[in-house]
Amino acid sequence: VLDAGCGSGRITEALIERLPRGRAIAVDQAPSMVQAALERLGAEADVRVLDLLELELEEPVDAVLSTATFHWIADHDRLFARLRAALRPGGKLVAQCGGEGNIANLRGKVAPLLAQEPYAEHFRGWRPPWNYAGAEQTQERLLAVGFAAAECWLAPAPRQPEHPREFLSTIVLGPHVQQLPEDLRERFMDDALRAIGEPVVVDYVRLNIDAVV
Repeated sequence: VLDAGCGSGRITEALIERLPRGRAIAVDQAPSMVQAALERLGAEADVRVLDLLELELEEPVDAVLSTATFHWIADHDRLFARLRAALRPGGKLVAQCGGEGNIANLRGKVAPLLAQEPYAEHFRGWRPPWNYAGAEQTQERLLAVGFAAAECWLAPAPRQPEHPREFLSTIVLGPHVQQLPEDLRERFMDDALRAIGEPVVVDYVRLNIDAVV
């Protein structure tokens, strides 16, 4: 089983527990994540620094699992083509990522700040790094690259984080914060939290993918 976008290896660890007669291959584009996964799983684990858009394996796998990864990849056509090539006939792709409408309400409340001083100069020409695709569009892409069947659906999954400021600044609004110089980051979060209001609800929308070669 290929864990596509393994991060720190938490899901890979669960995969390994469920594969007593098989093995897991974990890949991530970030060397820091691969290092974290190796520390979690042990040096004998098969963890590789690899861009999914350039994915090539020595032999096909039986299944691909991916969580919270695909929405960071702009080119879904190439992504699905590479995953299709990595799967044996009858192999399965099961994935979940951010989908169409994900955090749209929250982002909408924060968006006016990006055009205001002192933040505007740092967001001029900036494009959000996400690709939140729709279910029908994703199904069409999967079938177009050779999957025999694909089922895709969106599922709202709103969440109230226990520590909103930390959660928003590192995850949901992390790309915004990283775009700013350090002396503006806390001020931006103050303004963002005022714009969002109470309670802080992260309006997640999950794109679920279940496809077969």
